[in-house]
Amino acid sequence: MGKKRKEGAQELREKEKRAKRVKISDVFSAAGPGTHSEEKKEREKDEYRELATASDSFKETRTNVCSHFTTEVSMKKLLVDVDCGVDDAQALMMALAVPGVQILGITCVHGNTSIENVCKNVLRVLKVCKRLEIPVFRGAATSLFGLTVGAGDFHGKDGLGDAPDPQAPGLELVQKEGAVSAMIRIVDENPGQVSLVATGPLTNVALAVKLDPSLPKKLKNLYIMGGNTDSRGNTTVCGEFNFAADPEAAYIVLNEFICPVYIATWEFTCYSKLPWDFCDGWLAQDTDKARFMTQIFKHSMESSQSERIEKELVAGQGFISCDSYAMAAAIDDTYILETEHKAVTVELAGTYCRGMMVVDHLDLLKKTHKVYILKKVDLEKFKVLMMNALK
Repeated sequence: MGKKRKEGAQELREKEKRAKRVKISDVFSAAGPGTHSEEKKEREKDEYRELATASDSFKETRTNVCSHFTTEVSMKKLLVDVDCGVDDAQALMMALAVPGVQILGITCVHGNTSIENVCKNVLRVLKVCKRLEIPVFRGAATSLFGLTVGAGDFHGKDGLGDAPDPQAPGLELVQKEGAVSAMIRIVDENPGQVSLVATGPLTNVALAVKLDPSLPKKLKNLYIMGGNTDSRGNTTVCGEFNFAADPEAAYIVLNEFICPVYIATWEFTCYSKLPWDFCDGWLAQDTDKARFMTQIFKHSMESSQSERIEKELVAGQGFISCDSYAMAAAIDDTYILETEHKAVTVELAGTYCRGMMVVDHLDLLKKTHKVYILKKVDLEKFKVLMMNALK
């Protein structure tokens, strides 16, 4: 491409010289009558036309090359692992609306609903966003030990509020390649460039690092929605759902991923809630995306008023799109205002604490790798990302 551009520039300069010679001859010919034949005049016109075409072509080529180069360099490459409930859908739609973000693939994992429903839900989101070209991969259907923790009915039985969708894409659109294999391959093909955003149980991510221990070294960043810092459970007494659904997977990921790891915990999302009137305006946008979100979110909004959910919430009622906080961090570095840099692990035993994230404030674990726990973010930027998701 560089050689062609150079040759194009040289050719343009030669034609400019010829054009100048034509103009000089015109000056001399003006001193005397009718020295130019009609044929010569036509030839001169052709030269000017050729010069103009070459110049425009060169400018267009240069612009396209520069634009392509700038786009490739500035694009943020994401790989997203989801258990697609309503908040996963919100996070996906947020990322899909950002021009500078490229989602290389979406891997599906058990969690909010069955793995089949998770795959269907991702395809439904991609369809409403007109992005069905993004590959979707089927992943783990159970936790590493095959144990299951019920997600409850907060997101509906199908994960998207049980909102009927007779035109939903079929599972034949899911890739034949498995999620874990795809995760390893995509990172291998883009070493040091991919940020992994995990918004469900960490089963796929744990399996990937066990199959390829070098995976964390090739990742740019890992963003997780999950865990807790103050022992506030929303599923078990002390456990947040994504970690409680597969504690062993969370343990493996937090102890074996040495790339920069950012965690949006359950308590953090509660403290970072938005007012319900923002949600009203968000859903009131006159778009297909907003209408889709209104349908799938209705069940969750009603469920949030229940006595059980009231007990789970750390800082009272509000609009909490849990997974979107982790996604926003992956999209925009400046959104993060304050973090705690701490070593963490996951409790695997105990009658009440299994699945709880443990924060080592005293450095007793003597771990060399520490994670970034989100503490404060720019909620105004978050609101803009959320609004744009449904435009």
